[in-house]
Amino acid sequence: MEVRSSDAVRSIGDKIASGGGGGGGSPPLPAAIARKRLQVWFIRVCSSIVLWTCLVQLVAVCELWHPHLLAGITSRISSSAELNVDEEARLHSSSSPSPSPPPPPPPLAPPRKYTSNGFLRVSCNGGLNQMRAAICDMVTVARLLNLTLVVPELDKTSFWADPSNFNDIFDVRHFIDSLRDEVRIIKRIPKRFNRQHGFIPLEMPPVSWSNEKYYLQQILPLFGKHKVLHFNKTDARLANNGIPLDLQKLRCRVNFQALKFTPQIETLGYKLVRMLQEKGPFVALHLRYEMDMLAFSGCTQGCTKEEAEVLKQMRYQYPWWREKEIVSEERRSQGLCPLTPEEAALILQALGFGKDTQIYIAAGEIYGSERRLAVLRAAFPNIVKKEMLLAPAELQQFQNHSSQMAALDFMVSVASNTFIPTYDGNMAKVVEGHRRYLGFKKTILLDRKSLVPLLDMHHNRTLSWNEFVAAVASVHEKRMGQPTHRRVIVDKPKEEDYFYANPQECLCEGTNCDLLGHGNSSKTN
Repeated sequence: MEVRSSDAVRSIGDKIASGGGGGGGSPPLPAAIARKRLQVWFIRVCSSIVLWTCLVQLVAVCELWHPHLLAGITSRISSSAELNVDEEARLHSSSSPSPSPPPPPPPLAPPRKYTSNGFLRVSCNGGLNQMRAAICDMVTVARLLNLTLVVPELDKTSFWADPSNFNDIFDVRHFIDSLRDEVRIIKRIPKRFNRQHGFIPLEMPPVSWSNEKYYLQQILPLFGKHKVLHFNKTDARLANNGIPLDLQKLRCRVNFQALKFTPQIETLGYKLVRMLQEKGPFVALHLRYEMDMLAFSGCTQGCTKEEAEVLKQMRYQYPWWREKEIVSEERRSQGLCPLTPEEAALILQALGFGKDTQIYIAAGEIYGSERRLAVLRAAFPNIVKKEMLLAPAELQQFQNHSSQMAALDFMVSVASNTFIPTYDGNMAKVVEGHRRYLGFKKTILLDRKSLVPLLDMHHNRTLSWNEFVAAVASVHEKRMGQPTHRRVIVDKPKEEDYFYANPQECLCEGTNCDLLGHGNSSKTN
């Protein structure tokens, strides 16, 4: 019996080896084995897909509810991967030793633990720098009220119609991580608070120029009934003065540290700065003679009748701009109009800038284009713009994204040897404050109300060039970005000096810092 069994086994083995099959229509054994292997492989693939899908969903949920939960894990994974790559490169390198790996980023501060009183959504309005200041204010409000802040939404409906989201301009991960010890920030509102699920948040604009008492006494109680508040306007919603020192310093921390541009913007911005610096010192001229500013202000100095009519019609098209008749001459005499390119050329010459001065135009399209720049360019041939320094392919990713283009101008303006704005708009103010923070870098703040009569008298030949130069120098002797106290006007917050133009609480150490005394180590350039 044993012999026969062995023979039977050998017979079956011979059939398998020879490809023979059984009777009765059964498939050959090798085909059955192949099909079995295919089934096992298919099951493994499907299982892997299901597991990875679950993992991705789990990560998304964790990121939504605890955005910092995975930060340590992902950083350790990244560090391990980098170490493995470095080790492999070292083992395979025989000609020269590999360079030492870059130092690891500083560890994140532990997150602040607090019970959140609700979620704060904010929709910023205005241009890049108006939104930048608003973001700083809203982080401060969220910290004051112990709220969870949703990453701010940027304006897409203004004149510029820029479709950029927050993460298209700012490094959102850096923004969240760098403020984790102050306020909890999430990328999106939890689904149960979405309109798609029938939840309608309370939507309102907070009162302008309000201090912490307004938010504690009138806004905080609203979260007891409405778990989500949506501030649909955010510009100038926090007072310039009368705010506790720790909150003022938080506004600065957000502005100068947390709001970091994306790597794409920073790379190109640094390239622009490097190209300019290689040719020597340079002036950043914020020439605000642009179509939107002229239409908004009603200023038509230097424009033809046709151009002035285009600006007027444009102003009427936007309901949030004033639709009443504006007398350009009156506004100009009050110092409320940006300087024209021709006026800017005269002022720069009077301030002592020579013909060989390198000037970077930090602005968008000048109204009237190159025709209006002719006089300025004749006086200063070394005028450049980002479109002249960079290849079209480099700027292509930023086309039709005015805020991203403005970010490039912002970086160059902050880095310039001298910054001169021809109008005190939001960019001029925020750049001024940034330059003060960096050591009171030279910023010439033009006194347009004093300059207009001087310009007119020189134009009418009633003021000689030497007299004109002396008068311009005298007017601006104390307007070079030196340390100064912020002007406070009780009950008139709109007329006060802007916090972000002169964040004096953040410019030196100590609570009793004397900006004008010897205790301030910063020096005027």
